[in-house]
Amino acid sequence: MSKEQTKDLLKFLQPFSENNKELTLWLREFVWDLYPQSNELIYDNYNALALGWSTTDKVTHLFCTMAVYEKYLHFGFYFGAQITDPDKILLGKGNQYRYIMVEKKADFPKTYIKKLLKESYANALAKMKNQDQPIKGKTIIKSISPTKKRPGMITQKKKKSA
Repeated sequence: MSKEQTKDLLKFLQPFSENNKELTLWLREFVWDLYPQSNELIYDNYNALALGWSTTDKVTHLFCTMAVYEKYLHFGFYFGAQITDPDKILLGKGNQYRYIMVEKKADFPKTYIKKLLKESYANALAKMKNQDQPIKGKTIIKSISPTKKRPGMITQKKKKSA
């Protein structure tokens, strides 16, 4: 799967608001256009749909992420504590993850985020042992949680018939 193949992602986005679907696809395109050789990792988790862009197919090489929740999105940096944030717009106080909340396209600071992405991408490349990564420009579904807490629904794992 690649940037153009969105069938699974659209399925994962179904329970979310139209605004969040539109924001997710817009931000996804924003990252893909800047880093077409990166890989998109998708985790359809319990309480959020998570997307991350990696220089490989591994979480340890993520340079940016997006988490889709019921009312908002996080656009962030998996190793955000390691990048400069001169305007101090990134949220988070832990050892690693930093993010901004995104509710509208108009509020997304594209120029500033591009600078942070450039630094984060360079950091991710520096973490790679093998610079000849064979997987490039792909969307990879990493996990699908059988139980989900999503807007207006809770789905659970089906019991096996005896």
